[in-house]
Amino acid sequence: MSDFAERYDEASEEVLAELKKTLESVDSASLERLAQEILKADQVFFVGVGRVMLALQCVCKRFAHLGIKAHCVGEINEPAIKKNDLLIVGSGSGGSLFPLGIAKKARETVDCTIVHIGSNPNSQMKDIADFMVRIPVRTKNYLEDEIDSCQPMTSLFEQSVLLVGDVLAKMIIEQRHLDMKSLWQYHANLE
Repeated sequence: MSDFAERYDEASEEVLAELKKTLESVDSASLERLAQEILKADQVFFVGVGRVMLALQCVCKRFAHLGIKAHCVGEINEPAIKKNDLLIVGSGSGGSLFPLGIAKKARETVDCTIVHIGSNPNSQMKDIADFMVRIPVRTKNYLEDEIDSCQPMTSLFEQSVLLVGDVLAKMIIEQRHLDMKSLWQYHANLE
């Protein structure tokens, strides 16, 4: 085995161990509540910035594959958000300017349900969101109880957001007794 292959194996094991530890540390009651809110909402909106928004876009697309009306804030075809909708705000620190501003506007204008997916339970989002799904990993705040990471910056948070979304999608499929083959009706077909 080459030196690179050995280093790759070690790095892969470290990253997978971090993800396992992180997913096991997410409160299942908060995930259950989020799943309930997703299923009862007329529409689900996602907002974040940077790599967090990229992860949320993946989650949004997967929920659309389940027949859920899912949208990313700022997209050209974004419809109006209304009282019976859900806004999912992704921000590890809970203080990123754009997601925080969108959450405030949603609270003030339509008072829809707002869920914060983040790491910092004492951020400004605490006073805006109805509840939080905490992914307690290292952010730019370096809180004492955050899970540390060998990865750069907030990679572990972004990866965990994507995986939590995919786990929720799997659970929704099972709860709704959806046939996996039937989901392709919602998949893009101009590819």
